[in-house]
Amino acid sequence: MMLTLTDIHTHYGLSHIVRGVDLVAEAGEVVGVFGRNGVGKTTLLKTIAGWVRPSAGEIRLDGERIDGLSSDGICRRGVGFVPEDRRIFPGLSVEENLALGFLQVPGRSGAQNRAALERIYARFPRLMERRRQTGTTLSGGEQQMLAMARVMVGAPRLLLVDEPSEGLAPMIVADIYAIIAELKASGCTILLVEQNVTQALAVCDRFVAIDRGAVVLSGTGGSEPDRIALMNTIAL
Repeated sequence: MMLTLTDIHTHYGLSHIVRGVDLVAEAGEVVGVFGRNGVGKTTLLKTIAGWVRPSAGEIRLDGERIDGLSSDGICRRGVGFVPEDRRIFPGLSVEENLALGFLQVPGRSGAQNRAALERIYARFPRLMERRRQTGTTLSGGEQQMLAMARVMVGAPRLLLVDEPSEGLAPMIVADIYAIIAELKASGCTILLVEQNVTQALAVCDRFVAIDRGAVVLSGTGGSEPDRIALMNTIAL
């Protein structure tokens, strides 16, 4: 198993947000995480990424426990996180924001980093055009592309993506999901939190639905009965 969560609990102070989640993602899978707002989906991703420490349970990446590591240590083991708020540095240029992605792979040479940047610009020509512009000058769609590209610079094995389509025009959403499909084809494992369930299911191999911090349903993205059960569950 690429990623294994066993009985994960996460608290914010006295608030018990994630309640005993078990989840598995195989290498190369896209696993959707669905549910209404405020049920713990984002907290679950932050827990995996090390932004929040679990209060109980185990998180293993390729069999190695990572739940006790810092967020930097988890990142350097190949876990990339694209948060809902994107975390673009507004005063830095597009290229400077991308260069921060090099920190994910500190052992890589300058030549390897330049080659990675060239690949990113080939995939995101709009970012190439705007490479000298600061983050504040980008549209919402361009910022989402930059957030994903900055993580992709480090070639993560596991990618956590939180609400990538939120607030974006349909054409930009289609671009973002084309990128997710390409990453999947390249063998990257992806955990995807998304309110746009129909769009997300088109790329998901499997999914879980979360309510009040716990998994209440699981299924496969290609199964029509599972899709109907999911829609009914998250509509409650």
